[in-house]
Amino acid sequence: MRGKRRAPVPPVTEQSSDGDLLRAIAAAQRDALQLLHRRHAGWLRFRLSGRCADHDVVDAALQDTFVAIWRNAHTYRETSAEPAAWIWTIAVRRLVSALRGPGHRWLGGPVPLSDVPEEQLALVPSAEDLVLLHVEHGELGTALDRLPSELRAVIQVTAVDGLTVKEAARYLGLPEGTAKTRLMRARARLRELLT
Repeated sequence: MRGKRRAPVPPVTEQSSDGDLLRAIAAAQRDALQLLHRRHAGWLRFRLSGRCADHDVVDAALQDTFVAIWRNAHTYRETSAEPAAWIWTIAVRRLVSALRGPGHRWLGGPVPLSDVPEEQLALVPSAEDLVLLHVEHGELGTALDRLPSELRAVIQVTAVDGLTVKEAARYLGLPEGTAKTRLMRARARLRELLT
């Protein structure tokens, strides 16, 4: 039985949306993968590096991410997630897979996580977990909860995840100017709520 024929996908350009690029990748257009890589590799490397200090592991996870995108672009559905969120999910899974492999170095340490007793892992929260705990349960967390969701999202990806406004705009699927405006509004509203 033959599969359903897909409509031809037009060639991509720098102005193509991420969704257009993923459709072109699903149609085996290599230039679409190159464009997607140029757009997303920088912020992906930055965010993955915040979770693993071993640059080789991060690079391997990043490479695996784009191989997975090449192989699985046909599974992406725009109705289920923003392209950047879909890509990030793949990248995190690839990083976790790389860290589970033999000989990795989690946050610069030579001991594989599999050699650390589970009860020790549970007793030692990461620095990131401690900061997020204070953000979530302190005055700032209460103030963040009172922000409208679109303002809170911009604050979270810039302040917590450390993305630039340009990267945040891509991640959230917004024009850069809109992301800047929302960030300014969010900061002003937080100042009001915290004073």
